[in-house]
Amino acid sequence: MLLEIAQTFMATCRDVFPVLALIVGFQYIVLRQPIPRLGQVLVGFGCVLIGLTLFLVGLEKALFPLGKIMAKQLSAPEFVFGTEIVPQSPDWWAYGWVYVFAALIGFATTIAEPALIAVAYKANQVSGGTISQWGLRLVVAFGVAIGIALGTFRIITGTPLFLYIAAGYLIVVVQSIFAPKTIIPLAYDSGGVTTSTVTVPLVAALGLGLSATIPGRNPALDGFGLIAFASLFPIITVMAYAQVAQWWTGIRLKFFKEG
Repeated sequence: MLLEIAQTFMATCRDVFPVLALIVGFQYIVLRQPIPRLGQVLVGFGCVLIGLTLFLVGLEKALFPLGKIMAKQLSAPEFVFGTEIVPQSPDWWAYGWVYVFAALIGFATTIAEPALIAVAYKANQVSGGTISQWGLRLVVAFGVAIGIALGTFRIITGTPLFLYIAAGYLIVVVQSIFAPKTIIPLAYDSGGVTTSTVTVPLVAALGLGLSATIPGRNPALDGFGLIAFASLFPIITVMAYAQVAQWWTGIRLKFFKEG
């Protein structure tokens, strides 16, 4: 275990070094300025390396196996059909607990996503408190929950991925025309930050484990694609939330004027 942690630490240092070299190079060669609070920066950089190392080891030892185990158990014939015999063409609604688990795991991991927390914090600051941190996080998490549940439905039914993605982005394009202009960039960024350190490992493990258990599915072909759903549907829910809020505000203003 210690040897594996050491190997992961060396690999992390190798991966992070180009970023550090780029920043230091620009600071000293292009800007020609010393790095302010160099001691704090070095301590912070060390914390980043240690944190990334432990996180990667944790992913490999806990989150990836846990996601696969849960997916296999929820889609096992004994649990779904009560027998080891799988029907020739199983009904998609027989896997109801899979959809529930997928939605909950998508919601929970997104709420805990550090990248989303950072974006929500900055959005709250820039908007002067108009955009609620928890409000944004909940709306984005709700979108990821819908997306992951729909993605597991795609894996179970075996329908083509491009149909869902094309339909989803068509909705996004239409929403972008009618949604408040101030929310559109934040909505697009919210879709990107959901696919980060916490969400991706569990969601990827869920897709691979599910496609390895469902009869007729190939993990290489059907196991991937859930991340695309996790990126797409938060854009839809954030813009939808802004549209509903704008509509409701208009109704209240109209009511008060008439009253």
